[in-house]
Amino acid sequence: MESVNNGFVYLVGAGPGRADLITVRGAEVLKKADCIIYDKLANPALLRFACADAEIIHVPKRTGGSSVTQEEINKLLIEKASANRTVVRLKGGDPCIFFGRVAEELAVLIEAGIGFEIVPGITAGIAVAAYAGIMLTDREYSSQVVFVTGQEKPGKQKSNIDWDLLAKFSGTIVFYMGVGNMSFIAKRLIENGMGADTPAAVVADATFPTQRVVKAALDDISEKCKQQGIEPPAIIVIGAAADSNAQLNWFMKKPLFAKNIVVTRDAVGNVDFAAKIISRCGNPLKFATIKIKPLTETNEFLRTLAKITEYDWIIFTSGNGVTIFFETLQDLGKDARVFGSAKIAAIGNGTAAKLSDFGIKADFVPSVFTGKELGKQLIAYTNLRGKKVLLLRSQLASNELVEILGKGGAEVQDVAVYTAVEEKSECTWLIEEISKGRIDWLTFASPSSVDGFFEQIRSNLVNSANVKVASIGPVTSERLKTLGVRIDVTATDHTLEGLLDAIEQTHKSI
Repeated sequence: MESVNNGFVYLVGAGPGRADLITVRGAEVLKKADCIIYDKLANPALLRFACADAEIIHVPKRTGGSSVTQEEINKLLIEKASANRTVVRLKGGDPCIFFGRVAEELAVLIEAGIGFEIVPGITAGIAVAAYAGIMLTDREYSSQVVFVTGQEKPGKQKSNIDWDLLAKFSGTIVFYMGVGNMSFIAKRLIENGMGADTPAAVVADATFPTQRVVKAALDDISEKCKQQGIEPPAIIVIGAAADSNAQLNWFMKKPLFAKNIVVTRDAVGNVDFAAKIISRCGNPLKFATIKIKPLTETNEFLRTLAKITEYDWIIFTSGNGVTIFFETLQDLGKDARVFGSAKIAAIGNGTAAKLSDFGIKADFVPSVFTGKELGKQLIAYTNLRGKKVLLLRSQLASNELVEILGKGGAEVQDVAVYTAVEEKSECTWLIEEISKGRIDWLTFASPSSVDGFFEQIRSNLVNSANVKVASIGPVTSERLKTLGVRIDVTATDHTLEGLLDAIEQTHKSI
């Protein structure tokens, strides 16, 4: 639409919960927003799409001291857009479904002459069907579906809900925001002629690792939910669809579903690892143990960079090293052309993928992702005698790779581009969760993360608790053994994906 004001507002559906269920269009507009105003039901993880300098404003509309009124939100929209800014109004689910208050927000934008676009999102009722294995429509039992609000506007004189029609409805009924009114909803439907034995299902925390499904007859569903402590957000499904085949519930059958997995990398690395766990339906708990400190301002690194075209091979042994190296190049106004004709080796697929992000295809990746195998296999792959090899890696890396390459005749220069220093995190909560048996896995992706973790949490607590320990590879496992920590699994493929594969396999074999 045409805008009198140069500001613009996107009303974006954040989807049902999981951050990766936002639409492509929704993610695109988040990336270009100057200001993001988001609801309580919009997953904060979506803010990773935001520009570094974007203004972020949380506007929860719930009871409590931090609640923000609709009038205040309307004023914010006008204020930010009137300053010629691109504003994203991020709403849980779909912006136009039940109490999204979109009509009110659009009215004030139109009055102010501010342009807008509505970006649809996956609404919770649809997500529940997909993630709980409930087919809302089916040729055998339901050819229609109706969405109903479980809470009408407070103080409303006359209900818009046709209970008589719903009680006789031959399809599937989906109630939003009805957990608090569940007994009332069941009573009204039964009073108007619906069978008390009609199948009903309640799905709480849909799409999250904490998702729960309760099924019962209509006259018993409220009591069953009370017994199991079901609280909002939840969706109620009533009709034959609610009596779905349990085999269709693919999400809750995943090996890592509802497993509490502690990730112990640096803060940025934990975010990356957490996303991989979520994609496998697990529940990541972030506990930073190290901080990555770049060493690219040292004279040694800068001198090496100045003569980098003299090297025949350049080797990266971690994604961190790749990222820090290329960020430094960018800061110096340089790019991958500094490599000249040098060939590039990566210790594993993860590091090779990170190189690919910067437009570099690794010339060599070993079949086993360890420093030892990298050295041995590179020597077998090409004649390194008299060749100049540059290692760009952690200051804490062992000397094994240097020695192997040297024995192969290479002239090796080992340059640190970063180091890992210990990071202290608030650990009381984790100690309590481990003690109470509520943690399924502790994961370790490097010896430095092992050291950082056990500087804060006693090894005897871990060994005596009902918690499993997973290591990314033999070097990390060796460090755990040195500290006397029991290891339950070591990844065969020494990557984060390989680590999760190993954990999954443990659960599949049970």
